[in-house]
Amino acid sequence: MHPSVTALIHAAIAEDVGSGDVTSLYFIPENSRSRSEIVAREPGIVSGAEIAATVFKEIDPALEVEVCIPDGSPFERGDILMKAAGSTRSLLTAERTALNFLQRLCGVATQTKKYVDAVKPHPVQVWDTRKTTPGWRLIEKAAVKHGGGTNHRMGLYDHAMVKDNHLAANGDLPALQASIRKLRAERPGVRVQLEAATLRQVADFLTLDGVDMLLLDNMTPGQQREAVKLVNGKLWLEASGGITLDTIKEVAATGVNAISVGALTHSARALDLALDLF
Repeated sequence: MHPSVTALIHAAIAEDVGSGDVTSLYFIPENSRSRSEIVAREPGIVSGAEIAATVFKEIDPALEVEVCIPDGSPFERGDILMKAAGSTRSLLTAERTALNFLQRLCGVATQTKKYVDAVKPHPVQVWDTRKTTPGWRLIEKAAVKHGGGTNHRMGLYDHAMVKDNHLAANGDLPALQASIRKLRAERPGVRVQLEAATLRQVADFLTLDGVDMLLLDNMTPGQQREAVKLVNGKLWLEASGGITLDTIKEVAATGVNAISVGALTHSARALDLALDLF
């Protein structure tokens, strides 16, 4: 498990448990032992199972934890996603933090699967964005992959995306070309993408060397089709801007290579999962 994810788990446990679970300490006998199951109250796609299992083991290494349905797998209402057994106090202390991770990440994976299914049969990728919960980016982007989506850039450091505000500050073509050449020379592994809001910008950007892809920002499907014809396979094209489940299929049919959807992460609903104790 990535060190940043381990640190996130530790922070989440500290946030919830603090100096101790006073309810369990005072209302559950010390020698009480129980079995528990995390059960789905609705269908979805699993993500965060290993994280939730780690929460139980961090609370109490003596707990017996079994992941029943692994990350990336579908489940139905009533399915058991995970089992844990041991100290009743430990199970109840771990319950909410484990569920918070699992419900949220299953929600992202399930939301992503809906968008991925919606673009079929078009050969287009569904991309995530940087619109993630602060500190959760690595695991939310993992959840996108579990749902069948594709990760776009992880952060500002691994992919140059020149957007409207960058262009407003320094956006004439000679300056752009000079910046692209400097980046290529100093960081050859970093991809370069430019945001285009008009077909004129698309045509202008095609004159530049060293560009890997264009982002078609808030264009209509008609404009997107024209951009696909204009580019003619020279660059990858990403469509972005307010795309929903109702509109994504029409966008996919334009011939773009990828569609980015912030809603995969910023608007995913936590799934209804519950821990039952026996």
